[in-house]
Amino acid sequence: MYNKLSKPNHSPESGNIIISFRNKVRRMPMDRKSKVCVLCGVLMTSLFYVAYALHVNFGGYSLTRTRDIATTLEQSCPLTKPVKTKDGAISYRIGIISDLDENSKHPNKLNTWVSYFKRGKLVLNANGGANKVSVLWDDNNVELTSSLAQGGRGMELSELVCFDGKILSLDDRTGVVYQIFDRHVSPWVIMADGDGQEAKGFKGEWSTVKDGQLYIGGLGKEWTSKTGEILNFNPQYVKIVGPSGAMTHVSWVDKYRKLLKTAGIEPPGYLIHESAVWSSVNKKWFFLPRRASKLKYDDKEDERHGTNMLLSCSEDFSGCDRTLIGPLNTTHGFSSFKFIPGTNDQEIVALKTQEVGGQIASYIMAFDLSGRILMSEQKIPGSYKFEGIEFL
Repeated sequence: MYNKLSKPNHSPESGNIIISFRNKVRRMPMDRKSKVCVLCGVLMTSLFYVAYALHVNFGGYSLTRTRDIATTLEQSCPLTKPVKTKDGAISYRIGIISDLDENSKHPNKLNTWVSYFKRGKLVLNANGGANKVSVLWDDNNVELTSSLAQGGRGMELSELVCFDGKILSLDDRTGVVYQIFDRHVSPWVIMADGDGQEAKGFKGEWSTVKDGQLYIGGLGKEWTSKTGEILNFNPQYVKIVGPSGAMTHVSWVDKYRKLLKTAGIEPPGYLIHESAVWSSVNKKWFFLPRRASKLKYDDKEDERHGTNMLLSCSEDFSGCDRTLIGPLNTTHGFSSFKFIPGTNDQEIVALKTQEVGGQIASYIMAFDLSGRILMSEQKIPGSYKFEGIEFL
């Protein structure tokens, strides 16, 4: 592994070599014009190698180093080490983030919007070869605030993801990707909607790390009116962001259609996605849709179209499968999930949210890829909608 902060060698010897070569060229039996051409060729070659050295040593990413970089980024998360208890259990620090929708406006501070960051411990117990999961929450939530908003709304944070040593969250109103520190946030990048040429911010709902890049996706269904008329396909774009913040915008229309077909749904039916994870271990994409319906979208009816399905696809989406997770509760839909570290990407902890008639609640559960329940749904304290979970 190379050191990005190391500096290229600028020793005096390198300059002496160039001077010596220039003197040799002067003594060569050729006309002045030919000698100038030779010296120019040598100079251009030298500049090429200097540029290459600077590229490697100061953050440029060549193809030969992509795999090393991706591995380093994956290994940097979680940021804190797990703790092994006396009875053999393993305890991990976790965090969840809230999306308060219209209630994110701070009640007392002018031009301020708020989200709540809740921390806790996930404990993985080995019990006769079958892992069991439990969660203990810290007493207090951390209040995170920002003055950035669009249309009078902001800090409606969806998803938590660890990337390049940073804990990030997505504001699905402004398109801002925030870095979360201990008790405050800082904007990192801003995502424009759709192909990146729109004035509106991108409504990011899920995020995952693949090959050293951060993938950020939206709802995955066409943007429609409240009664289901298609307005645009902007939520079916995916943003691919590098460690420097450089961003590309890729249409995933075909991939989302493949997921729809795997779920046994045909248009005008739909899936709404708020959680997805790429597994470098399984070499697969995994999705836990929040909503699923075989009928045309209706804003009110959508509240009762929760799912219990896990969709998995090969890297190129050429093959996809569906697994059912526990009993179906139509008012509970998945909002975020992560693979539990140390389980070889076989066990998952997931959040579910409920929004029915203005009543809001969040739940946490755990299961494995076969659908076996490791922890049944547990209500998270408070009446908040938590839409992101990550191992800290």
